[in-house]
Amino acid sequence: MTSNTLRTIAENPDFGIMMPDGTRLSARTWMPDNATDAPVPAILEFLPYRKRDGTTARDCLTHPYFARRGYACIRVDMRGNGDSEGLMEDEYSPQELADAVETIKWLAAQPWCSGTVGMMGISWGGFNALQVAALQPDALKAIITLCSTVDRYADDIHYKGGCLLNENLGWSGTMWSYSSRAPDPALRPDDWREIWLKRLENEPFLAATWLDHQHRDAYWKHGSVCEDYSKIKAATLAIGGWGDAYKNAPPALIENLTAPVKAIIGPWVHKYPHFAIPEPRIGFLQEALRWWDRWLKGIETGVEDDPLYRPYLMESVPPKSWYTERAGSWLAIAEKPSDLPRETWHFGENSLQESPAAFRKTIQSPQTCGAHSGEYCAIWLGPELPDDQRSDDAMSLVFTSEPVTEKRDIVGAPQVTLTLSSNTAQGQIALRLLDIQPNGASARITYGVLNLSHRHSHAEPSAMTPNSPEEVTLDLDHIAYRLPKGHRLGVAVSTAYWPLIWPSPEASKLTLTEGSLSLPLRASGDTDEWTFETPEADEPWQIETIREGSNIRKTVTDWATGIVTLEIIDDFGKVKDGDHGLINGSIAREWWSIHPDDPLSAKGRSHWSDELEREGITLRTETTSEMTSDATHFHLTARLEAFENGDLIFEKDVQRSILRDNL
Repeated sequence: MTSNTLRTIAENPDFGIMMPDGTRLSARTWMPDNATDAPVPAILEFLPYRKRDGTTARDCLTHPYFARRGYACIRVDMRGNGDSEGLMEDEYSPQELADAVETIKWLAAQPWCSGTVGMMGISWGGFNALQVAALQPDALKAIITLCSTVDRYADDIHYKGGCLLNENLGWSGTMWSYSSRAPDPALRPDDWREIWLKRLENEPFLAATWLDHQHRDAYWKHGSVCEDYSKIKAATLAIGGWGDAYKNAPPALIENLTAPVKAIIGPWVHKYPHFAIPEPRIGFLQEALRWWDRWLKGIETGVEDDPLYRPYLMESVPPKSWYTERAGSWLAIAEKPSDLPRETWHFGENSLQESPAAFRKTIQSPQTCGAHSGEYCAIWLGPELPDDQRSDDAMSLVFTSEPVTEKRDIVGAPQVTLTLSSNTAQGQIALRLLDIQPNGASARITYGVLNLSHRHSHAEPSAMTPNSPEEVTLDLDHIAYRLPKGHRLGVAVSTAYWPLIWPSPEASKLTLTEGSLSLPLRASGDTDEWTFETPEADEPWQIETIREGSNIRKTVTDWATGIVTLEIIDDFGKVKDGDHGLINGSIAREWWSIHPDDPLSAKGRSHWSDELEREGITLRTETTSEMTSDATHFHLTARLEAFENGDLIFEKDVQRSILRDNL
C-alpha cells in the first residue's frame, strides 16, 4: 500500500523559518490544505540554487506530487542564497548543516507535521542529506540522496586520485555567479537591495578556499560520511547515474551502512531520474513515495524486499558525445558489489592476457591527451559525454585483449595495479578501460586518475624517487557495462588527461614493467532483472520563453602559437515565470587552453552573465575567474560586477597565488 489518495494542496512561495541567530530562511512549501487538522510528515530539500528561478522547473514536477499524496514539502533557500537572509561561507559549512538540523527540528514541531521528517536532494542537496543524517536529528527518519558523495576529497568536484580537477575552477565560477544574484524584489520590496549589496560584499571566491587544501585534511573530512558510516541511522535510498561524476557513492553506501539502505544507478547524467537523459527514465517519484510511506508513515510498501542494488547494465553502442537513449537492462542484485566475482587480466607487450609477461613500455603523452574525456560532471545541455577514444588512444599506451569469446558483464569498480617508474618527482597517470569494437571504434567504459605523489596517501603525499620502480594501484569508477562477444578489452595509460585534470608542473615520462587488471563480473548465469514503473510527475513549470537556450562546444588550434583551446558556451535562455512574472536568464562560458608540449601553459577561464528583471528593475551580474600556474604556484584572479538598471553599482576583484604542494 502507498499514499494513493490525492489531496488538495496549498502552496506558499515565501514561508519564513527563523534560525536561532535571527536569520530568516525563505522556503517554498506545498502541503495538504487540511494538514493542520490531519498532520503529515515533512520532506525537506535544502539548497543554494534559488527556489524562485533556479530549481523551479524540477520543483514543480516533484514537490506537489508528494504533497498531493500526504506530505508537506519544504524547499528551503540556504542562508545567503536566493530569498533567504544571511551570508554563505562555503559549501557544507558547519553553519549550513546546523541550519538544516534546526530546520528539521522546527518542522517536526509544527502543528501540521506528524513529527517525522525526510530529507531529499540531488548534488548539493544529496550531499547535505547524508551529512545531516550523520548528525542524527531526532525527527529525521529517512533520506533520498541523489548524485552525491561519501568522501568530499576523493570523490567530489575538487580532487580525484589526488589530482586537481579543472571542475574546481569551473564550479567555483558557477557558485561565484549563482550566489551573487539578488533576492526577488517582489518578495523583499523594502530591503532586497540591502540584502543584495551585503551578499555581494561578502561573496566568497571558493576556488581559492578549496585550493588552500590540496591534501585530505580536516577540512575535507568534515562532511565526509565515510569517516564514520555508523553515524547514519536514517533509512537511505541512494541514486546515481553512469553519465554523472557521482557514481561511486551508491555502492559505497550499500557496502557500509547498517541502516536500511538500497541503491539504484541508471544511465543518466546529473539529473533526477524521472526526467533525466539518456533514457530509459524510471518512475522515480513512485519509488520515492514507497520509501517515504514506509519510513515516514510506517506503511508496509515492500521496500525492504527490493534488491540491495539495481544498476542499469549498459549495452555496447557506438561511442558518441550525447545519447537520448542508452540500450541496456536493469539488474536486480542481492549482493554487495565487493562480493561479486572478479577475473584477472595481465599486461603484456601491448596486450591483455591470461598469464603474466615481461615487458617494458614508456609513455609521455602530449598535454592535450584527454580531449575526448567529456565533461567531468555531465549536467547541462550536452554534448558532454566521452566520445570515440581513438584520438586519445593514439597519445597513450594501449594494452588490448584478443576478441573475447564470451560476453562479460562488468559490474563494480575495476582495479589496475602497475609497476612503474617516473623520470620526475611529480607526475600523474590516467587509466581508461576501453571497449574496442570490431570496426575499431574505442568506447570508454570507465576510468581513473592518480597523482603519483598520492600513491600511498591522500593525507600525506610523498614525491616519487625518479627512475625508481614502484607498485601503484588505481581503483577505477564503478560501472555496469556489457562487453559483447567479439569485442576486445583495452586499458589505455597516459600521463596527461586535459581538460579534466590540471597538469603536473613537468611533463613526466613513465616506464611500465608489470601490470594487472582486476575486473568485477556479474556471474554468467545470473539472469535476475528488474522493471521500474514509467515516470510520473506533477504539472510542469509554466513559462514564457524570451530567449531560447543553446550550447556550443568546439576546439580551436592557434596555428601560430600551437595553443589548443576548448570553448564551451551554455546559454540557458531567458524566461518569464507564468505565475509571479520574474524574468531570469543566464549564459555560462568556459575556455580551457594548453600547448601540447608545455604543462605550464595551462589556463582555465570562466565568464557568467545573469539577469533578473521585474517591471522597473533590471539586475545583472557579470562574474569572471581565471587560473594559471607556474612550477611553484597556482595563480587565481576573479572579478564580480553588479548592475542595476544598466548602472554599475558594485565591483570586486580577487587575486591569489597559492603554493603547489605535491600537485
